[in-house]
Amino acid sequence: MTIRLSTTMTMLRASSTIKNTSISSPSFYSLVPRRPNTVNPTRNFISPSKSPLPLNLKYSMSSNKQSLGTVCSSKSDDGFHDSPFEGAESFFRGVLASMEGVYLSRNPTAKSVLELVGSEEQISYDHFAFRTFAVNGYGIDSMAKFFLDFGYTPREELRFPAKKLRALWFSPPSNTISHGGAGVNGPLPRIFISELLVDQMSPQTQEIIRKYTVNSGSGNKHAALASALGTLTWEKPLYNEFQQLARESEYAAWTLVNGYAVNHVTISAHHLKSHLRDIKSLNQFIEENGFRLNSEGGILKVSPDGLLLQSSTVADPVYFEFRDGQTELVPCSYIEFAQRLVLPQYSNLPSNEVKEHHRRDGFEVGNADKIFESTSKEQLTRRAA
Repeated sequence: MTIRLSTTMTMLRASSTIKNTSISSPSFYSLVPRRPNTVNPTRNFISPSKSPLPLNLKYSMSSNKQSLGTVCSSKSDDGFHDSPFEGAESFFRGVLASMEGVYLSRNPTAKSVLELVGSEEQISYDHFAFRTFAVNGYGIDSMAKFFLDFGYTPREELRFPAKKLRALWFSPPSNTISHGGAGVNGPLPRIFISELLVDQMSPQTQEIIRKYTVNSGSGNKHAALASALGTLTWEKPLYNEFQQLARESEYAAWTLVNGYAVNHVTISAHHLKSHLRDIKSLNQFIEENGFRLNSEGGILKVSPDGLLLQSSTVADPVYFEFRDGQTELVPCSYIEFAQRLVLPQYSNLPSNEVKEHHRRDGFEVGNADKIFESTSKEQLTRRAA
C-alpha cells in the first residue's frame, strides 16, 4: 500500500520546532488567560514577516518517541498496513492546533467566544474554512492536498456566481481517535475551501493577484505550513493594490493580506449540552455578552430544507503594515456557529442515540453566501457603530 507523505515530510523538514507528539494536543483553554470582551485592534497587529507564535509551539511536542515514518509503515494485527491517517494522526492534530493557535492569537473575538462558551461546555468544531486564489496553482487544490493526504474526502462543489467564487468541502476520515476531547482534540472538523475565480476579474485585479502568486515561487506547495506558522507565502502587498482589490472584491483583498490563514472556525451548536445547543439561544447568549453577529440576510441563516442553521460574528479589524510602510485596519477572521438538525428519516431516534451521520450534512450556497459577508466593509462598519 503506497502512502502519500510528500506534504507531511515537507512540513517536517521546513519546521525543526515541530516534532511528533501524542494524539492529544493541548487545548487553548489551558494555555491562554481569560480576556475581556472588549476588542482592541491595536493588540492584533499582523506582520507577515514576524507573525505571532502559534499557541501549540509554546509547549514541548516530543512526548512520542516514534518517528512519523515508522508509525506509518507499521502493520496492523491482520498483516495489512494501517491507513496513513491512523499512523500520523498526532502530527495532523498538531498542525490543526498550530492553525488554531495563529487564528486565536489574531482574533480576540473568536478567542473570547470560545472561552465564554467553553467555560461551561465541551466544544466540537463543525468545520475550518480557508480562502484561496484560483490562479498559478494557488486555488483550492493547494490547501486541499494536505487534508487529502490525511484521509479527507472531497464531497460537494458550491458556486457563487455574483462573488465569482467556487468552493469545495471535505469530510474527515472516520478512523480517528478523539478520546472524547474538545476542539482540535475532538471529532475532526469538515474542511471548507473556497477560491476566487481570478480569470473572471478585471485586468487590473488579475495583474495584481498574478504578480504576487508568481513571485511567491513554490509557496502554494506549502499552504498548510503557511497557515500553521501564520505567514504569507508572498511578499507584503502595497496599500494601493489592496485598495484596488477591495473595490472589486472584498474576498480578494482579504486573501491578499491574510493568505492561507484560517478564515473561520465553526462551533457545532448541536454538540453542546445546555440550552445553548439551540442556535437561537446561542446567538442570544453571544449578543448579550457584547459580540456583534453578521446581520447580512438576517442573523440566522437557514437552508431551504430548514435543517442547516448558521450564524457568525463580524470579523475582527486588525492593523496591517503594508510594504510601502502604510499601516491600516483590515478585516481578519471571525467565528461561526452551526446547528445541523436530524434528518427526517431518523426523527424517531431517541436523542441519546443520534450521531453526526443522522444529521443534515454538507453546506448551502444561500447560507454560505451571507456568511462570506462577515469580513465585508459594511459589516465591519456596523460593528464599529
